[in-house]
Amino acid sequence: MGVEQKLGEMGVVTARLEDMVNWGRTNAMWPMLFGLACCAIEMMSTQAAHYDASRFGMELMRPSPRQADLMIVAGRVSRKMGPVLRRLYDQMPDPKWVIAMGDCASCGGVFNNYAVVQGVDEIVPVDVYVAGCPPRPEALIDGILSLHEKVRGEKMKDWA
Repeated sequence: MGVEQKLGEMGVVTARLEDMVNWGRTNAMWPMLFGLACCAIEMMSTQAAHYDASRFGMELMRPSPRQADLMIVAGRVSRKMGPVLRRLYDQMPDPKWVIAMGDCASCGGVFNNYAVVQGVDEIVPVDVYVAGCPPRPEALIDGILSLHEKVRGEKMKDWA
C-alpha cells in the first residue's frame, strides 16, 4: 500500500523539520575508528556480515575525523594518547557524538594507575557508555541504538 492510497486525494505529506533532520542524522552516522585495545576487535566485528552495522547507515568506519560524526573510543586511553584523542574530536564536524566502548574507556577498567585515563569523559564529552570487558558486538549495537534515540529526541534550540 503506497502513500498515495493512504492519503487519498490530499497529495500532501507533512512533517516537522526537526524530526526530518534528526531522522537523517540517525540514519547517516559515520563512525570513526579509534580502537586502542581488545575492544577494537569487537568493534570491527560489528561491521562484519553477521552483525552488519550497515543496516543502521554506517557503511564503513572512517579513518579520518573530517569524514566522521561519531567517535567510538574502544579500549584504554593512555595519558599520552589523551591529547591526540582530543585533537581528533576537535577536528570532527558538528554535530558530533562519542560512544565509550568497554570498561577501560568508561572508567579505566582494571588499569587503575597513573598512565591510563580513568574514563574518556575526562577528555571528551561522552554520549553513550557501553559496558563490558570487552563488550560483545550486540552491546555496541545496543549503544548505537541508544544514541539514535538520544539524537531523535534533540530539539532545534539545543543545536546551537
